[in-house]
Amino acid sequence: MANITAKQVNELRQLTGVGMMDCKKALVECDGDVQKAIELLRQKGQKMAAKRADRDANEGCVLAKSMGNYGAIIMVSCETDFVATNAGFVDFTNSIIDTAMAQHLTTKEEVLKMDLNGTSVADAITDQIAKIGEKIELAHFETLEAEKVYAYVHPGNRMASIVGMNKAGFDEVGHNVAMQVVAMRPVALDEQSVPQNVIDTELNVYREKTKEELTQKAVEAALKKAGINPAHVDSDDHINSNMAKGWITEEQAKMAREIKEKVGAETAATLPEGKIEGIAKGRLNKYFQENTLMNQEYIMESKVSVKDFIARTDKELKCTGFKRLELGA
Repeated sequence: MANITAKQVNELRQLTGVGMMDCKKALVECDGDVQKAIELLRQKGQKMAAKRADRDANEGCVLAKSMGNYGAIIMVSCETDFVATNAGFVDFTNSIIDTAMAQHLTTKEEVLKMDLNGTSVADAITDQIAKIGEKIELAHFETLEAEKVYAYVHPGNRMASIVGMNKAGFDEVGHNVAMQVVAMRPVALDEQSVPQNVIDTELNVYREKTKEELTQKAVEAALKKAGINPAHVDSDDHINSNMAKGWITEEQAKMAREIKEKVGAETAATLPEGKIEGIAKGRLNKYFQENTLMNQEYIMESKVSVKDFIARTDKELKCTGFKRLELGA
């Protein structure tokens, strides 16, 4: 058995970042061979990764950067906030996005295969798992290209965005729009960018909600006309409870149930489709206003949309797209 020195252990620790005791054990097992010890520690990381595969990795580091007409946004996730805020973990995330952007990579798969200080990113992540003892993964890597791309990272590295503009030279506007994306969580650039399946789903929800509300309104009006407080009979549990308290009589309870069944069925069967569709579309427009970037109210100025804010700066200036990442979203 080789005599393992403190210098050898420290050198292996500097190379791998793994704890001193684990480094010493690896060197002892590999008879002092540093390269074999590094591979052994990587295998340990792979085994640990497999064991922790079903763990939740809801913490992590989110960064975004831009270089002229190209920008990237990345999320490297881990299990605890303690690791996520560690300077070494943030540096590791920075090294991945910087190297990927230097090569103008565009996909997560490309990044995982990319060389990072002599090893692939996938293997580097495995090494981090061995070093830290938590599930770590490259959760997202997305890019954006435009005439000019701006990036914004919210303090704490939990959320970030990149936005594309069709003209350069408007740094303050680009920065503020990127902040808007982080703060207001838009789902699309504008109403034309919302997927049709999302629009169909929202419209169906609004139609059903409108039917329920109009039916409920008719039932409540009938109950009030009969001298019954709708709040006292809004469910069977309430009806029974309020009868026990003496707030409604048994006769009123029976009448309330009959009114709810009869008026509810009659109203639902005769609701005008045009009215339902009109209300549903109005609610869909509100959805666009609240959830699409161009239609949202600009966070820096009330009663001004983001679209109008951009146009006010330069009539030809437009936002062409955005990407946003947030831990836990």
